[in-house]
Amino acid sequence: MTPTMDDLRRLRRLNWVMTGAVLLLAAIGVLFVYSASCVSGDQPARLLYKRQIVWAVVGAACYLGCAAADYRKLNRFAWLAYAAGIALLVLVLLIGRRVYGARRWLMVFDIGIQPSELAKLLTLIALAAFLSRPRTGADRPRTWAAVAAATLLPMGLILKQPDLGTAMVFVPMAAAALFTAGLPMRVVTAALAAGALAVGLLLGALVLPERMGLSAETQRRFQAVTGLSDYQKARITAFFNPDQDPLGVGWNRKQSEIAVGSGGTWGKGFRKGTQNILGFLPRTVAPTDFVYSVIAEETGFVGSVVVLLLFGTIFVSGLRTALACRERMGRILCVGVVALLFTHVFVNIAMTVGLMPITGIPLPLLSYGGSIMLMTMCALGLVQSVHVRTGPAVTLLSGVEPA
Repeated sequence: MTPTMDDLRRLRRLNWVMTGAVLLLAAIGVLFVYSASCVSGDQPARLLYKRQIVWAVVGAACYLGCAAADYRKLNRFAWLAYAAGIALLVLVLLIGRRVYGARRWLMVFDIGIQPSELAKLLTLIALAAFLSRPRTGADRPRTWAAVAAATLLPMGLILKQPDLGTAMVFVPMAAAALFTAGLPMRVVTAALAAGALAVGLLLGALVLPERMGLSAETQRRFQAVTGLSDYQKARITAFFNPDQDPLGVGWNRKQSEIAVGSGGTWGKGFRKGTQNILGFLPRTVAPTDFVYSVIAEETGFVGSVVVLLLFGTIFVSGLRTALACRERMGRILCVGVVALLFTHVFVNIAMTVGLMPITGIPLPLLSYGGSIMLMTMCALGLVQSVHVRTGPAVTLLSGVEPA
């Protein structure tokens, strides 16, 4: 899928507002990865921001490369790429590097690669290719079954690592792809109700036995039904009872809430966040999953809102591109990418302010890490690929949907 000269000329039609928001967020990410890691006495930790600069530059190249390439040509090898992603997920379970009890990383020339991040985008591309076929109807049960199978396979492999947070991101992404392809609203409503019921049963099995005063053995039996690891159970129960283990599982949540709340309106100043500098917000997670806490403490409410506005600009730009696109595959790609990244942003920020249990979901463009940076840049590059190949916005009020 090598871009031609005509493809490269199309880059002049990039959505520059979206591109500006992407580059600003990447720059903010480098600054606050530096702030979160520079206080550490460990020299490798102090070099994290330099690695983040490298990942941001490589990511920007991927962004432009994906924007220049014709997204419609992805149809040719979408399922082959999906199969490669599944193979990498299997490989990481066999020979992947174990970190903090989870086997999520493949080491290539001493560079850690997280196949689960790549699998998200490859799964979305495969779903978009499948749902955009002329004879594929989103209102058919066999289509739902095919989409469910293609989504559950990588989810199951990621759960084996184990990584519950990343696995759950596939659900809204696949749902958005199906909805964009024409899934009837009654099915959407039924699926939402079923999902809410499943979550309710899961939480009930984890929380209610203890609150009902049942024996420890009975509690263990109920919790075993969920299939979650002990660490995942502890994170969820700590969310409902943060004072149960404030120095253990509940520590990160408490310190993150203090960091966010203590920032006030304007923040404490760059590299002056006491929760971060004094190590109350653990330095192993401050540059990664809790980088928003560092931003909120040092820039306050104003800086936090700026970050949210930049993400909002990206999401609105992606949805506007989807509305203007005349081709189903382009619309599905754009909405799927927005759903994927919105889920990341929503869950990550919600957990840092104590509204959701702690998960290992990074914040796109801001959290330290090469895999999430490259996945995000490639995904947004595909949105730009749709944008530069879409003519003037199509009016949908006429009652005629674009083909």
